[in-house]
Amino acid sequence: MNKRLQRVILYVFIIASCGLAHSQNDEEPQPLVQILNQLEKRYNVKFSYENKTIEGILVSPLYPELSLEQALNQLRLITPLDFNVLSSRFIAISPKDNTIERLEEVVVTNYLTKGISKTNNGAVEVDSKAFTMLPGLIEPDVLQIIQSLPGIISVDELISNINVRGGTNDQNLVIYEGIRMYQTGHFFGLISAFNPYLTDEVRISKNGTSALFGNGVSSTIAIKNTNKTSNTYDAGLGTNLLSIDGYAKIPLSKKTELQISARRSFTDVFASTTYDAYFDRIFTDSELSTSNNIDTVLSLDERFLFYDFTAKFLYNINKTSSLRINLLNIYNSLDYNQIFTNTSNNFQETKSTLNQVSYGASATYSKKFKDGINTSAQIYYSNYDLDAQNNDLTNQQLLVQENKVEDYGLRLDISKIIDNNIELRGGYQFNEVGVTNFEDVTNPNFTSLIKEINRTHAFFGETERYSKSRNTYIRLGARISYFEKLKELVIEPRFAFNQKISDHIRLEVLGELKSQSISQVIDLQQDFFGIEKRRWLLSNTTDVPLVKSQQISLGVSYNQNNLLVSLEGYYKNVDDINARSQGFQNQFQFANDIGSYTITGLDFLINKRFNNFSTWLSYTLSNNDYKFDNLNDGEAFPSTLDLTHVANASLTYNLDNFKIGLGINWHSGRPYTQPSQIQNNANSTIEYNSPNSSRLNDYFRTDISAVYNFYLSKGKGTKAEVGASAWNIFNQNNIINRYYLLNSEGNIVEINNQSLKFTPNLSFRVNF
Repeated sequence: MNKRLQRVILYVFIIASCGLAHSQNDEEPQPLVQILNQLEKRYNVKFSYENKTIEGILVSPLYPELSLEQALNQLRLITPLDFNVLSSRFIAISPKDNTIERLEEVVVTNYLTKGISKTNNGAVEVDSKAFTMLPGLIEPDVLQIIQSLPGIISVDELISNINVRGGTNDQNLVIYEGIRMYQTGHFFGLISAFNPYLTDEVRISKNGTSALFGNGVSSTIAIKNTNKTSNTYDAGLGTNLLSIDGYAKIPLSKKTELQISARRSFTDVFASTTYDAYFDRIFTDSELSTSNNIDTVLSLDERFLFYDFTAKFLYNINKTSSLRINLLNIYNSLDYNQIFTNTSNNFQETKSTLNQVSYGASATYSKKFKDGINTSAQIYYSNYDLDAQNNDLTNQQLLVQENKVEDYGLRLDISKIIDNNIELRGGYQFNEVGVTNFEDVTNPNFTSLIKEINRTHAFFGETERYSKSRNTYIRLGARISYFEKLKELVIEPRFAFNQKISDHIRLEVLGELKSQSISQVIDLQQDFFGIEKRRWLLSNTTDVPLVKSQQISLGVSYNQNNLLVSLEGYYKNVDDINARSQGFQNQFQFANDIGSYTITGLDFLINKRFNNFSTWLSYTLSNNDYKFDNLNDGEAFPSTLDLTHVANASLTYNLDNFKIGLGINWHSGRPYTQPSQIQNNANSTIEYNSPNSSRLNDYFRTDISAVYNFYLSKGKGTKAEVGASAWNIFNQNNIINRYYLLNSEGNIVEINNQSLKFTPNLSFRVNF
C-alpha cells in the first residue's frame, strides 16, 4: 500500500470532518406552486391540494424531458409531500407522515447531454428516460453511454471490459438492484446485458465512493429500475438488426405493480450485416477461427443466440413500509461445429459449445419511522456460470471447462436525518462468495476441480453535512471489512467535498481507500476458446492476495450560459494485483507474480449548448505504469491498458422529434511487446524486447446516428420511434491488440486483433 497517499487521504479526511456541506442546482429554485402550474399545462393534469400544504416549498425546475411519472417521483424525493395519482387526470398532494427523504443534489445538469447529471458527491447519474442520444447509439445502452465520460474507456471496444482510470474490468463493482453482477454483456461483451427501457437510474462513481459499497477498487456502477408505483400501464416493443425486446409496467392494484422486460436475439435464424460484423470482431483470431492455421474448412455450422429477462414486483405495504423483489436472467449460447482436412489430408470434425449464464434475485424491505429514520433489509443471490466443451471426434478427445461464481448477500441499512443540514447513515453487510473452477480432458485423461469460499463481514457508516448557505457539501465515511478466509481486517475511509466558490465555479476534492477479494485471471490465452478466457478467482493467503487501492483527486468546474468546462487531476495506486489478471501476451504470459500499478492523469471536459445543438469534447491525459518485484528486474514498465491520450468529440442536433449525432473517437496506440530481432533457434519460445516498449498506431473511429419520434394515432396514445446508426462509418482499420505466436514450423507469426468494422444498425420501437 502507498503509505504516503494513505496518510494524505486520512489527513484530508480528518480536516474535512470539521466542515459543513451542501449544494444547490445551477438554476434558481422556484415556488412549488409555479412548478405545479407548469406540469399541469405540460401533461394536461390537475393537482388537488390545500394551499398550506405547499406553502413555502421551493423546488429547482424539473427537466422538461421527464415523463409525468418521473416528474412525480422527483417531487416525491425532494419534497416532504406525497403525490397520489387518482386517475389519468387528477393527482392529490398530501404531506408525508413525518418522513423526510432527500436526494443528492445535482450541481451540473445536461452533463455531456440531456439525461446525464453530476451530483454534489462526485458521482455521475444517467437517467435513461431523459437521455437523448450519443453518436453511434440508437438505444440508451448504459454501459456504452458511460464510456463518453472522461477517464472511462474500453481498450478493446467490449463493454464487458470497461477500464476506469487504468483499471481492469474486474475492478469495477457493477450492481443491478442490489445484485452484484459477474456478467455484464451479451455477444461476449459487445452489447450491454441490461434492458435500458426499464432502467431508471445509473450512478457511476470513479472516486469518493460511498462507504455503503465495497469490493471494487476502480469504480462503482449502480443500476436501478423505477422504484415507485405509478398506477398507470406502460409498455413498449422494439427490434433492431440483432434482437427483439419488450417491457411492461403493469399495475396489479393500488399498492402493487409488476415490471417485466425480455429480449431475445434472432441471430440463430437470421444473420444480418450487424451480426456478421459482431461475429468477425469476436471470433476472428480465437481458437474457433481457422484463419491462423493451414487446415482447410469443408463445412462450418454455427448457432449463436442471447436473451435476458428481468422482473420487479413492487408492493407498498402501507404509507411507511414497502417490499421490492427483483429477478434477473442473462444467457449467451454458442454452438460451433467444423469439418476440415488437416495437413495429412485427413478429415477431422470438432463440435464446440460455449455457454455463459447469470441468474440473480434480490428482496428489499424498507420501513420509515418518525423523526427522519429510515431502515431497510435486503437479501440477494447472484450466480454466474461459464462453461465450454470442445469435442474433437477424430482424435477422440473431449475438453470441458467451467468457471462458476455463487454469491449470497445480506445487508441492513439505517439512516437518520437530524435536520436539514445533517444526515447519518450506517449498516452491516454479509457476503459469502464461492468460486468453482473445473477442467476435464480425455485422451490423455486429466481432471481438476477447485472450489473456494470466502465470507466477508462489513460495517459501514457515513455522514453528510450541509452548510447553512448551501454552498458547501461534505460526505465522510468509512467501511470496516473482515475477510474470514484471509483473516484480514481492512479499514477504508472515503470522503467527498464540494465547494461553491462563486455563482459559476465549483471546487471538488474526492478520496478513498478500497479493496476487493475477487478478481479475474487468465490461466491460458486459449481457455474457453480464447473468447471468454478470464476466470473469476478468490483471494487467498498464497498467490492471490487482497487487492487494495488508494485514490485522490482535485477538480474545478465552470458552468454558465450553457457552457461547462471542467478539469480534474487524480492519482491512483492499486497494490497486490496478480500478473495473471493483466492479460500479458509476451514474456510474462505465464508469470505468476504480485505487483501494482500507478496512474496519474488529467480529465478535461468542455460542453457548449446553443439553440438545438450540443457539442462537447472530453480528453484524458494519463500515465499508467506497472511495478512487479520479479518482472522486468523490478523496473517499472507501461501497463497493457496505458493510453496516454484519449479524446472524443461529439455534435448532436435536436429539433422537435428529430435527433442526429456525429462523434469522433481517438486515442493513442496501446502498448505491446515486439520479439527480439535475434532469436535462439534452440529455444522453443519467443524471445522479446523490453515489455510494452512498442506502441500500436493511433485508434480513430467516427460514428453517426439519428432517431425520429412520431405518433401512430391522432390521439397521441401510441408513440413510435425509428432509428439508424453506423459505427465506424469510414471503416477505419484499427488494430486494438498485437501479439506473437510460433507456428508449426517454428516461425514467428504476428497476430493483429482488429476493431469493429463498419457496422450499421436499424431500430423500430412502439411505446403504448
